[in-house]
Amino acid sequence: MDQVVQSVVADHHFMGTVLVARDGQVLFSKGYGSADLEWNISNTPHTKFRLGSVTKQFTAASILLLEERGKLHVTDPVKKYLPDAPAAWDKMTIFHVLTHTAGIPNFTGFPDYMKLAPFPTTPAGLVARFLNKPLDFEPGEKWSYSNSGYVLLGYLLEKITGESYQKFLRENIFTPLGMQDSGYDSNTAIIAHRASGYTYGPNGFENAGYVEW
Repeated sequence: MDQVVQSVVADHHFMGTVLVARDGQVLFSKGYGSADLEWNISNTPHTKFRLGSVTKQFTAASILLLEERGKLHVTDPVKKYLPDAPAAWDKMTIFHVLTHTAGIPNFTGFPDYMKLAPFPTTPAGLVARFLNKPLDFEPGEKWSYSNSGYVLLGYLLEKITGESYQKFLRENIFTPLGMQDSGYDSNTAIIAHRASGYTYGPNGFENAGYVEW
């Protein structure tokens, strides 16, 4: 495993940490590259990283927890919880949104996305960016990855529970499972051992652009 990872580190395709476990026993745990290039701080197994779209599995798990608790059904129409949605959404279910088959256009692909990405907004504000856009296809017709869909699921989670996404995850996933090193990201909070983000450009590594997560 170390040889495999070293090869992609050498090609500048990876900086991070790797953990391999079997039957609850950690077999391999090691950091690679830098958590902070400007201070020459290396990654370790204790470095914290922004998960980005890996967050979607926590959103999906939260929606399924609500179904287990009788708060919703994945077969429910989205408009049951968002009655102001346009008529094009009439046949769209929560299941469609969970499985990227809803046809909701992906707001991170909109022409103005990079201009808006650095600025704070709200879940409702994000949903408003795509709510009245034409669907890319009829719900259930095909598959297309959609960040918009998972923004919508997070928004519905907050509407149905009356709690923030952050509070729901902390009380229903992180704390019960003893995930003490996981949490909700923030651009302003001081988070110990958090890695800086980088991209690899023509002149080597560069600081990643600022996004208001």
